[in-house]
Amino acid sequence: MQSHRRLVTALAFTSALAAVGTAATARLLAPTVDDFFIAGTQPTTIVDPIKPSTECAYCHGFYDPVTEPFSAWRSSMMAQAARDPLFHACMAVAEQDAKSSGDLCIRCHSPGGWLEGHSTPTDGSALAGRDFDGVTCHVCHRLVDPVASPANPADDAAILASLNPVPTSFHTGSMVVDPLDRRRGPFELDPTFVWHDWRKSPFHQESLLCATCHDVSNPAFARVGGATPSASDSYAPALDGTSHPTGNKYDMFPVERTFSEWQQSSFAVAPIEMGGRFGGNKTAVSTCQDCHMPDASGEGCAPGFGGAYRDDLPVHDFRGANTWVQKAILTLDQTLELYGPTEVSGLTAQEVNDAIARNIDFLTKASDMELSLVDGQLKVRVINQTGHKLPTGYPEGRRMWLNVKFFNASGALVMEHGSYNPVRALLRAETTKVYEAHLGLDAVMAAAAGMLAGPSFHFAINNKVYFDNRIPPRGFTNAGFEQVQAQPVGAVYADGQYWDDTLFPIPVGAKSAQVSLNYQSTSKEYIDFLRDENRTNNRGRIAYKLWAMHGKSAPVVMDLGTITIP
Repeated sequence: MQSHRRLVTALAFTSALAAVGTAATARLLAPTVDDFFIAGTQPTTIVDPIKPSTECAYCHGFYDPVTEPFSAWRSSMMAQAARDPLFHACMAVAEQDAKSSGDLCIRCHSPGGWLEGHSTPTDGSALAGRDFDGVTCHVCHRLVDPVASPANPADDAAILASLNPVPTSFHTGSMVVDPLDRRRGPFELDPTFVWHDWRKSPFHQESLLCATCHDVSNPAFARVGGATPSASDSYAPALDGTSHPTGNKYDMFPVERTFSEWQQSSFAVAPIEMGGRFGGNKTAVSTCQDCHMPDASGEGCAPGFGGAYRDDLPVHDFRGANTWVQKAILTLDQTLELYGPTEVSGLTAQEVNDAIARNIDFLTKASDMELSLVDGQLKVRVINQTGHKLPTGYPEGRRMWLNVKFFNASGALVMEHGSYNPVRALLRAETTKVYEAHLGLDAVMAAAAGMLAGPSFHFAINNKVYFDNRIPPRGFTNAGFEQVQAQPVGAVYADGQYWDDTLFPIPVGAKSAQVSLNYQSTSKEYIDFLRDENRTNNRGRIAYKLWAMHGKSAPVVMDLGTITIP
């Protein structure tokens, strides 16, 4: 009942703001850091500090750059999350829109810095030194399973008991971290191992660990609706200087739902035979780690320091979909425009090129495409081979689209759908199918913020999903995805459907067609927004310059096919 009163009050507060104008708007857009509180270990509460990742290189960075953990991790976007120029540019705009919202960004992009108390001020200006390690070794390997289990280390019970509250909803950096430097991993080490304190932790092979940062919610908004989420819900500001009324991520506004998408998929039920599509020694995959950290044969620690040869060694390259930010970070290492000389990445050009090549290869395995002729039209079917939506994750500027070219008998182009101009980085989206999500402000929130209602990139104050036609994974059900706030919007998928069909009329004279599925992580529209909306510092201009310098987030061809037209 108390939560219900809080939601009604929040909605009334928003309506009042719409009526009284700019003075009240300042109140809405100036929340405190407590409005963005997420349960779990809190800043400055750990005893042993988070150590620099370079310490791990002595034993975990050696002769094998493929399987040894350190080098593979260093060239991943996990390691570079705090150096990412898009992160800094987006956080600057978020802080302009809603004071203290940067706390949400820092806790996942620089969890070590956040734990050390360097998220104050929340604009990231206090980050320094090892804070730029991003999602660093010492944070992940000190994570404690938030769900008590007899299989977990004995220390975990006391650690969980010390928290108030203990997280029961796992998202947005709701990490539980061992206050002491006791490092956890999935394997049993030899009893004679003496190099650092360690604990065997089954949690480190569970997808729930990934939920820590790969379900993202905005606690500044409270869901207005029934007992469980539904498509008819709205989201009202919950800003009164205290934490969210329920603390449940499904009562907050959904920004990303990658983990929940997986949780509602067939992959979460049992391993699915994929024929080794994602590499490694497993052909059947289930968890996030199975695809993004596939098992290989090798040693995780230098010989002589306790390492053992294993056939189930998780490769720490955290393969994903970014193909230009690593290059931008190399440039920042030279110019020092964004961070100081003590925060350079240490990356080499070869490491960056190898990481990007892995990501491109990973993208090509995320989908399949089938072409056929149906009733005088070209049918393009895109099949999602991942365990979550395709594409998934942070929706701002991230998209896939179909490019279709029809040719006549002499090979001349007759018609094109979804053309892309690489010089101007412009897509003719109106001529083709684009897979993307659009978040924005509803009418009440727009009036309160003095903005136009509709889709926007103002993620810190967005409170409505306007469109989401991203392809669901195997096992999709409309009811299940609605319960985790991930239902399609503006698109229809039947239960069990993990593909999408698009029909293209065949123009007169066309004798063949070439079709490609393209992916882009940073659209021109989004990077223009970051550049033009940033009135606080130069982070938006830096991000734009680096984007332009490194190919303007050049699209990656995920699938390519041709078909003859009789």
